[in-house]
Amino acid sequence: MSSERSTLITARPPGLVDVLDRILDKGLVIAGDIKVSLANVELLTLQIRLLVCSIDKAEQIGLNWWRYDTNLTTRAERAEAENLELRERLAELEMEIRKLAVAGAAATVREQNTVATSRRRVRKAKAKERIT
Repeated sequence: MSSERSTLITARPPGLVDVLDRILDKGLVIAGDIKVSLANVELLTLQIRLLVCSIDKAEQIGLNWWRYDTNLTTRAERAEAENLELRERLAELEMEIRKLAVAGAAATVREQNTVATSRRRVRKAKAKERIT
């Protein structure tokens, strides 16, 4: 009776833990395409790819995107600091551009005033010539 019992225990199908362990160790890929067409015109294509494996297995096959994802690593803090620095620099540059635009507009007004003054002088000179 005990030999039957041990045979049943060893012959039982693998449990969920065993299946998950094997999937994580070896990896599991699920791939599929979904295409939606109307009158032989393709309207939408969805490509679905799913990879289930352990982190060790993913690194073995060259997948390590999570190491560089700014939302998942401490590099996010550095990226955020750099982002803030760039925003401040951009604000400074925009302020300089505004100053240059104002200075350019002021120079244009001065130039227009100079031209108008010169024209007035020319008109006065011509008027004096006519009188004399």
